[in-house]
Amino acid sequence: MTNDPAAPSSEGGDPACWAQLDERPLVLDDRALADLVRGLADAIVIADRAGTIRMWNAAAERLFGWSASETLGQPLEMIVPERLRARHNSGYERVMETGVTSYGERMLQVPALRRDGQPLSIAFTVSLLHDELRTPVGVAAVIRDDTEAWQLRRAARTASSGA
Repeated sequence: MTNDPAAPSSEGGDPACWAQLDERPLVLDDRALADLVRGLADAIVIADRAGTIRMWNAAAERLFGWSASETLGQPLEMIVPERLRARHNSGYERVMETGVTSYGERMLQVPALRRDGQPLSIAFTVSLLHDELRTPVGVAAVIRDDTEAWQLRRAARTASSGA
């Protein structure tokens, strides 16, 4: 063993980072991006201007219980509890008309429905999809199951209110 601090060590520790030696640019074509979206751990749901589901990845299948083939062409409201559908639809229409959403930069937490009718709480952000004229043509939502965290927040509220 040498006392030279610049000399390689056989003492263990973190391996050298060789990634910095590869200076090739990262190129992601449409197929690579589509594969990425399909394989993400977060549910990805894309809907067109009318609120019709156009993309539903494997994580969305696991979260909501419907296969992609069952959801494609169906309205987004299939995952919205009936009591909230009118509010959902009016908000969605407003976003499509104005091209403005506040949920691209902050998380929205709302109730949702699984295929079997079981309620769940979801947390998500949306990104507006635009055509070449910058007209909104749909949304892409990145969704996570927030049910456990919601239940903990509810229990904490109940405990703090003395109920």
